[in-house]
Amino acid sequence: MATPRTVLVTGATGYIGGRLVPRLLEAGFRVRCLARDPARLQGRPWLGQAEVAAGDCLRADTLPSALQGVEVAFYLVHSMAGGRDFEQRDVLAARNFAAAAKAAGVQRIIYLGGLGDPDTALSEHLRSRQETGAVLRETGVPVTEFRAPVIVGSGSLSFEIIRYLTERLPVMICPRWLYTRVQPIAIRNVLDYLVAALDAPASAGRIIEIGGVDVLTYGDLLRGYAKARGLKRWLVPVPVLTPRLSSYWVHLVTPVPAAIARPLIQGLRNDVVLRDDTARRLFPQVQPLDYPTAVRLALANLETGHVETAWSDALASSQGDLAPVALATHEGIILERRQLTVAAPTPAVFAAFTRLGGTTGWLCLDWAWRLRGLLDRLLGGVGLRRGRRDPLEVRAGDAVDFWRVEAVEPNRLLRLRAEMKVPGRAWLEFRAEPIDGGRSRLSQTAFFAPRGLTGLLYWYLLYPLHAVIFSGLAKKLALLAQELGAKR
Repeated sequence: MATPRTVLVTGATGYIGGRLVPRLLEAGFRVRCLARDPARLQGRPWLGQAEVAAGDCLRADTLPSALQGVEVAFYLVHSMAGGRDFEQRDVLAARNFAAAAKAAGVQRIIYLGGLGDPDTALSEHLRSRQETGAVLRETGVPVTEFRAPVIVGSGSLSFEIIRYLTERLPVMICPRWLYTRVQPIAIRNVLDYLVAALDAPASAGRIIEIGGVDVLTYGDLLRGYAKARGLKRWLVPVPVLTPRLSSYWVHLVTPVPAAIARPLIQGLRNDVVLRDDTARRLFPQVQPLDYPTAVRLALANLETGHVETAWSDALASSQGDLAPVALATHEGIILERRQLTVAAPTPAVFAAFTRLGGTTGWLCLDWAWRLRGLLDRLLGGVGLRRGRRDPLEVRAGDAVDFWRVEAVEPNRLLRLRAEMKVPGRAWLEFRAEPIDGGRSRLSQTAFFAPRGLTGLLYWYLLYPLHAVIFSGLAKKLALLAQELGAKR
């Protein structure tokens, strides 16, 4: 029996990479994941079947060991939310990775970039995606570059913008990009192409444009979603609405921050349609879906709660490439701990605090949490609209409203790191510990590392309200745990 080929997946914590890994494992490949923080892969159902290597494409010295023995590498990294210099960062990351791949003897790189006619005035985002492909080719390692348009799937960034705009706005004021043409592709077809490329040597050294069946306008995408949901929506085009203003509008209406929305919206002025049939000739087994079918499948996954990954899984969705901050109890960190004895086993207590946020809400004074989320959005933060990937399950790296799951230990611990706008750094930690008689101890701790005098004033001025909220939250969690324990 032949030894399975080893493939490396970068961006395994992101939307595409997180869905690609299990499909590669199902196809019989030996998979290694490259992650800046391997802990953020905790909770993935496939984790025990794949290798995990720590590495950062922006740090060349972290890459050689991760690429040793790799035959094919998937490059699914981008720096769009890392700041205004994302183009330079994309180039640096790609150059580091390509050089390390060449030195390690990698036979091919498979890259997913952006669709768009390079002979036109592409947006910075689309130009950067295509320039990344060119940089990956510089060292001579054969590259299969797929160029994709809008990706339609539960949890995808583009689909979430379409979904929230259509769901929330009966009348939408839209700029001229309403008439720009696009050929949207279903997420499952993107994954089909990526996996199929491994057994298609003829795709090496090629730029392959991929898309769905339908050529539509962005207005058609909004109308198509509305039709699938049985909604009546009116689109009103206006001659002037700058990308900056549009991004602020998206920021206020959808869970997508303006910093991420702006480069995407700038790209809406470019037609993104297929110009050749290379994909059909090289991959006849892949049958592209039409837009209505892609929307229907995405909605079905949302309704059943089967969302494998979401755009907010990527750390860059909120804080660029800043590494997660490790919680430490050093001098200067303020903490408030509350403990209750709960007449329920630890799995029930754990189940209670791991379902906070999203549709469950925050149990005590939920209106105050929502008001805080609204203020955060107005200040340019992430707010509460990101919700949760799954209503019951959490894993490291998940977004939970304006928190990020920093650590999860089954039936024991959940630690959330604040991503709302605060003058400092904040965490909220829950622990479940067994005690006698089938009871548990629930510990709830708020940690705050203030930034200067502003941070201290923030903590102490809001402490009376926080005390009421956190006290009530602990009591509500105890009651919920008892209810769940009784059901079990």
